[in-house]
Amino acid sequence: MSLKAALFVIPVVLAGWVIGWLNIPGPWYESLAKPAFNPPNWLFGPVWTVLYVIIGLVGWRVYERAADSGSGAPSLCALWGLQLLLNYAWSPAFFGLENPGLALVVIALLLATIIVFILRALPQDKLSAGLFIPYLAWVSFATLLNFEIWRLN
Repeated sequence: MSLKAALFVIPVVLAGWVIGWLNIPGPWYESLAKPAFNPPNWLFGPVWTVLYVIIGLVGWRVYERAADSGSGAPSLCALWGLQLLLNYAWSPAFFGLENPGLALVVIALLLATIIVFILRALPQDKLSAGLFIPYLAWVSFATLLNFEIWRLN
């Protein structure tokens, strides 16, 4: 990994860990009714760590393309930044504010932003678009999980 790539990946991963640590599920979360497909709590950390590495790598690729060309890469940078802000906002909305409804709005916006990013990146950077597919899959699952927790409670 190049130094420039590491300068994207490391802060993205560390910020994700810090936000997760500051919003650890507590008794409130444990008391919620959850759907049968709710994964075990231990799974979230490893999955998000891998996804944050991918998100950081894609951010680096998009930044490099924006610096090298005048194509649509600057708008991809903005979409990348927006999805990261929405991603980081979800845990405080859900766990910090104990508000699954607000978190559902945040994650729905995140999901839409990821889809738009992929569609916009596809003609310019197929690798970045492809790297976001596992992220799209996980956030789609997380959106369904968030919806079900909101509905059940």
